[in-house]
Amino acid sequence: MSLITANNLSKIYRTGEIETQALKSLNFEIEPGSFISFIGPSGSGKTTLLNLIGCLDKPTSGTLKVADVLTSKLTRREAAAFRGKNLGFIFQDFNLIPVLTVYENVEYPLLIVQNIPAKERRNRVTSLLKTVGMMDQMNKFPDQISGGQKQRAAVARALVSNPKLVLADEPTANLDSKTAFMVIDIMRKMRDEYGVTFIFSTHDPKIVGEVETLFTLEDGKLTGRSNRKGGSHA
Repeated sequence: MSLITANNLSKIYRTGEIETQALKSLNFEIEPGSFISFIGPSGSGKTTLLNLIGCLDKPTSGTLKVADVLTSKLTRREAAAFRGKNLGFIFQDFNLIPVLTVYENVEYPLLIVQNIPAKERRNRVTSLLKTVGMMDQMNKFPDQISGGQKQRAAVARALVSNPKLVLADEPTANLDSKTAFMVIDIMRKMRDEYGVTFIFSTHDPKIVGEVETLFTLEDGKLTGRSNRKGGSHA
């Protein structure tokens, strides 16, 4: 069964009397455990699509099912609860909270959306910090660690709530090539170990070479899908 199904998915933004059609009748399915990317130039609709999948926005028309839920029918409160239970997010600029340590940043989603006992929180956080190689940095604050370390902490934070799906918007844009490939490898390892689906939105050729399926967007339309093996830098 598909994790994500889009049928005639469209999004129009209105500013006064001006309409901008960001997405035009998209149809696609994404299976559980996928490692995929939406690619295309700026303005092609990539971020809009991630926002719809992430329940941060609603389509103007068409339907989008995520984890068997018709997301357009969710209220704001239901959408927030759905995100907390099912989704993780990784951002280009890391979005770590500067006044929290690495450990506290990773733990934070568990404190705000789920009623999880302290011992289980500690076990989840330390397990993920070990996996991403950040145990020795866990008591540092974001401004005390490198960009690559910040993104590894962000990967751990995205996975701490055991999501079905992680959405990553340009996650390697601020990283050098070596660090970017290291972070991508960590994400693929997480997919293999936990069965999490990863969806990237990117122009970065490093990610394009690593994912297993590419969806191409141009002017809000889905113009292509290609399957590849991934892992080309190895």
